[in-house]
This record gives sequence, C-alpha cells and structure tokens, in this order.
Amino acid sequence: MGPSRFDSVKRGAGSLLSGALAALLLMVVILAAMWVIEIFDYMLNGSLDAEFGIVGLEPAGLPGIVFAPFLHHGFAHLMANSLPLLIIGFVAALRGIGKFLAASAIIIVIGGLGTWLTSPGTITVGASGLVFGYFGYVLARGLFDRRALDIVLAIVIGVAYYSILWGLLPNQQGISWQGHLFGLIAGVVAAWVLRRKAISPAY
Repeated sequence: MGPSRFDSVKRGAGSLLSGALAALLLMVVILAAMWVIEIFDYMLNGSLDAEFGIVGLEPAGLPGIVFAPFLHHGFAHLMANSLPLLIIGFVAALRGIGKFLAASAIIIVIGGLGTWLTSPGTITVGASGLVFGYFGYVLARGLFDRRALDIVLAIVIGVAYYSILWGLLPNQQGISWQGHLFGLIAGVVAAWVLRRKAISPAY
C-alpha cells in the first residue's frame, strides 16, 4: 500500500469517526429534548399530547404532524422508544447530518400525514414513527446506494430489529400501526429521494 493509498484510508477513517461522533451527539440531544418535553408534559398532566398530537382527520390536528414525534403517553412509552431510536437513528445519521435531517423531515411529513389520514378520532403521539422511518431508511439506503458500508449496516440493523415489524399488525390495542406503517414507507421514500445519484459517463 503506497503513501497516497494509506493517506486516503486514514482520511476515510477520520471522516467516519467524526461523522459517528456527530451522529451520536445529535441523537443524544434529540433524546434529551424528548425527555425534557415529557417531564414538562407530566407536570401539565399530559395536556401537551391532546393539544399537539396528531388528531386523525381533524384540520386542527394537522400541526401535530410536526410535534407528535416528540411527545409520548408517559415515561414508559418514551423509554420503549428511546433505545431503538438512539441506535437506529445513530446508524441513519452516519452518512451525514444534512442527509439525516432531510430524511427526518420526509419521514415526519409523510409518516405523519399518512397517520392523520388513516386514524380518525384518535390522538397519535410518539417517536415510534421515526423509529420505523429510520429502520426503513437504513435498509433501503443499503439497497439504493449499494455502498459496502451501507449494505453491512442495513443487514446488521435488519437482523437486530426485524422483530419491530410486528408493530405493523393492526390488532394491537393502543398502538398506532398506521404511524408505524407510514413511518416505514416514508423511510423508504427518503432513501430513494436522497440516494446517491449515478454519474453518467461523458462521451
């Protein structure tokens, strides 16, 4: 391995490490914000959920599309979402914070809108739509971008968290399968929109 090849590998490793630290820091900040919000909501007897959750098919519930992922029905709900959100979100953010934020926006909007359209008369809150969205994003990114690292990460996350797909079944009381389903779909859409564009050969 020549000096130039060694320098290239060194730069790549350094870039990956800095990206990993940025991704971890971002996910910790997001989770910390969710916990602060939930503590505040607890002090208000859960009024934030009703005011800022997604209220299906109600025009007044549309702003909840943006706010609902950061709200939870109590600390047990938030605890259940925290670890998968931290891990899968971290992997989703490894390829760059800019792409991650764009993917998050797509997941929140498409996932939230789908939930709003298919959940009449219910209030939906929680980060599980984001969890499913990042899950779909990581898996589809490996398929669309076909980079070795992305494929490996997709396989690892798929094997580690395939069981969350049970959350797509519509027979679990109190669980928004709609939020899970549309979050997953939105993650795949985000991976397609943000995929690495092929460079056409010049003639």
